[in-house]
This record gives sequence, structure tokens and C-alpha cells, in this order.
Amino acid sequence: MLLTIDVGNTNTVIGLFDGERLANSYRIKTDPHGTADETALVFRGLLANDEPVTGICLCSTVPAVLREMRTMLNRYYSDIPTVIVEPGIKTGVGVLTDNPKEVGTDRIVNTLAAYALYGGPSIVVDFGTSTNFDVVSKNGEFLGGALAAGIEISVEALAQRAAQLRKVELVRPRSVIGKNTIESLQSGTVYGFAGQVDGVVDRIIEEVGGSVTAVIATGGLSKVVREESRTITVHEPALTLIGLRLVYEKNLPNG
Repeated sequence: MLLTIDVGNTNTVIGLFDGERLANSYRIKTDPHGTADETALVFRGLLANDEPVTGICLCSTVPAVLREMRTMLNRYYSDIPTVIVEPGIKTGVGVLTDNPKEVGTDRIVNTLAAYALYGGPSIVVDFGTSTNFDVVSKNGEFLGGALAAGIEISVEALAQRAAQLRKVELVRPRSVIGKNTIESLQSGTVYGFAGQVDGVVDRIIEEVGGSVTAVIATGGLSKVVREESRTITVHEPALTLIGLRLVYEKNLPNG
């Protein structure tokens, strides 16, 4: 089984692949203060009932966690082939930005998976701590994109700065016109972010020539917005994990 690990700012997503099939997945809170030994305990507990791990592929946007992950892998999984997505690792993705080194590895991995699954040009909308719009060229290159504050960040900021407002469950309200505070917040959040997505995607499509093969929603909060967006065409919550599987395959001795 291939163990794939996507360390994000808020959550860490773990996937187990049996060949090309995602056999199991887990989502845990990212703890930037967790030690390598603590992380190993969590992983061993989660994976206790799964088939043995025969390979590992990891990407991280959190340097402190990446450091502890390296230590954990060296200490507890040293006999298992491991690929960490970083400079020098083969991805097959050209990065056509002003400073390629500043592009998050998760965006590169998403680009690889999007192009492998849907071709290009295409757009990935990744709903996480931030909302990332990643643009894939017709040749599978990362062209750049847009970044916006994520849904949870916006909801938390509003609750903290407005005395009579609070965090609410992120579900579709009965109507756009909320009849109470909770529904009003839900309406503004769900339909507001759907409108943001559609507006940005429309402009990207115009810049890339008027059409794309797919607009792919992924990330932990993608299910909240995707049904209200008119531009999202595909929902692939495991996109980053699929990309990690593809990176691992490219870096095998015969890859």
C-alpha cells in the first residue's frame, strides 16, 4: 500500500492507495507543535487495521511540520521507500511563474493530478485555509493563479470582530434572503464564496482563450460551495492524494 500525506495549514489528509485505487483516507488536525514521536503514534493508530505500507509520498506547506515528518519517517519508516515533494523531485510539471520556488508543493501536485485526469487547460479550485485557484496549461504546466482567504478564516474573523455574530454550520440555507442571523450568515458565506469562485473562474477562462477542459473543486470545504457554483464542473476531493501517487510513481527507479 502506498501511503500519501498532504500536510496543509489546517488539516493533514492521509490516503492509502492499492495500486490506483484509493483504499482508505483519514483527515486529522495539523499540529505545528507536534513532535515526530507524537505524530508516529497518531499514524500507527490510524493505520493499525490497514494493509502494510510499502511506499510513502509526502507534501507539506508547513515547514515546522515537515521537519518533524522527516524525523518521524527516518525513525519509524526508514526501511520504506519515501518521496518528499521538494526541489529535485520529478513531477513533470513546468512552473511558469516569476519565482517558481515560492509556489506551494500542493499546487504543483494538484496541477499534475488535474492534467492527468482531465487534460488542459483546466482550473483547480482548492478550498482549504486559503482558496487557491490553480491554472493548468494545455501542456500540463502550472501557469499561476489566484489566492483568497478561505471560508473558515472568513467565518472565524467575522465571529471574532462582530459582537452579535458567531460561527455557524456551513450548509445551504433555506433561501438567499435569510430570516435570522444564522441563515443570513450561511447565505452570505455559501452564496458569497460561490459568487467569488464563479467571478474569478470566468476571468481566468477569458485569459486562457475562452474555454477549459474542467474546473475541478477539491479540498476539505469544496462540498460546501460546489453545488452552488455554476462554473465548477468536477468534484475530486482526493485530487492532491492522487497527485502524490503520480509523483511517487515518477520517482521510482523505473518511473
